Amino acid sequence: MMLSGTLGVFVVESGAPPFDVVFFRVLFGAVALGGYVTARGMLRGHGFTRRTLALAVLGGVLIVLNWVLLFESYENTSISVATVVYHTQPFYVVLLGALLFRERLTAARAGWIAVAFAGLVLVSGVTPADFTGGGAYLTGIGQALLAALLYGLSTLVTKRITGVRPHLIALVQVLVGIPLLLPLADFGAMRGTGWGWGWLAGLGLIHTGLMYVLMYAAYAKLPTAKIAVLAFVYPAVAMVMDWAVYGHHIGIVQALGVPLIVTASLKVTLARPPAAAPAPRTAGRAPEAAFRPATPAACEA
Repeated sequence: MMLSGTLGVFVVESGAPPFDVVFFRVLFGAVALGGYVTARGMLRGHGFTRRTLALAVLGGVLIVLNWVLLFESYENTSISVATVVYHTQPFYVVLLGALLFRERLTAARAGWIAVAFAGLVLVSGVTPADFTGGGAYLTGIGQALLAALLYGLSTLVTKRITGVRPHLIALVQVLVGIPLLLPLADFGAMRGTGWGWGWLAGLGLIHTGLMYVLMYAAYAKLPTAKIAVLAFVYPAVAMVMDWAVYGHHIGIVQALGVPLIVTASLKVTLARPPAAAPAPRTAGRAPEAAFRPATPAACEA
């Protein structure tokens, strides 16, 4: 989660357009994850079927588009605001589950989701002038919200993949991004990037390769409650980095919305469905944890 919090700085410091940033993230990420799963012998008996592979590909499309939108949101708002708005992912998972799969939405959960979106309104800092001026800030808020929605969809898709190691699912998802973004990448804009290549390599090797290996190892060992609490290290570190590196900080009124989102997210994430049996704390649950809204990061982010 601390690594996730540094993601925005790597994106901004690369100096590359969002489509290029994501393209090279998935390219370097595929190298990192591919090397890891090969070294660990995970490709033997991978467990993919036509159905689960198709689901992994669909999840990859959603993840990649989610990254593009999030990185564009950094440009139009700030790393702090975009990250906190993006961290509304758990609520989309609950709402989409109720809408698409008829999962039960209790009154308590609905109430906490309402509290979270009240916090979202405060954090966004949107004023009436933003609606009339057609500024980029409002666009950035919308991009972060849409990115969170796509991440929520990818989570629901990935949860339906069973019998496959999460590292392999992640590898498929980044591989999907290479042909998907290749026609959209502006390689001409990468000339003279210089040190930017180091930041791009870091996004793939550190924020996609190393981070996901650490994340999946943690998911296999920690109870959901601890994961949910530790997940908020991500936006906290992102806000500190945004302030320390770029001097950006959220205002007093915006700050009032943060505890609303944090509290509501914990209440929604930790609420146990009625009549649900306790989930076993084993490594076998790791595939379901892939790209859960802990965030990313992959994710992540």
